[in-house]
Amino acid sequence: MVKATSPQTLYQQDLVAWYDDTVAKLRAGNFAALDVEGLIEEIEGLAGRDRRELKSRLRVLLAHLLKRIYVDAPNDYRGWEITIREQRRQLLDLLEQSPSLRNEVEPLFSKCWAEALATVREDYPQTVFPDRWPSSTDLDALLNEKFW
Repeated sequence: MVKATSPQTLYQQDLVAWYDDTVAKLRAGNFAALDVEGLIEEIEGLAGRDRRELKSRLRVLLAHLLKRIYVDAPNDYRGWEITIREQRRQLLDLLEQSPSLRNEVEPLFSKCWAEALATVREDYPQTVFPDRWPSSTDLDALLNEKFW
């Protein structure tokens, strides 16, 4: 049983208890008793989490595509291809859940590309990588095309 504390205090002290309390109030239609500020903060956090996940997965995908295309290490190809498939699968799941994130790929691409390129250049200094992504930046191509 949840202690009788103010919603703000509950939000700060026990997030799971606050979730349960908020869901119960929403289901009961008790909107006046909702901790609106906490609810706004949590919803903003969820949207931010999905954007961070999109960026992270795109960065990992690009880094592994670069390694698979340019690094001459046949013994590593399978591992990189597995990671590429998994990142694509996870991106597809994320985009299925939140289709509006598709609109964020193009603006994120340059930053993710630069970060992925910096990482692989540091990890494989002997390999020459292109300064620009050599293929289509179209999301469907990134999620489906075999670039190697």
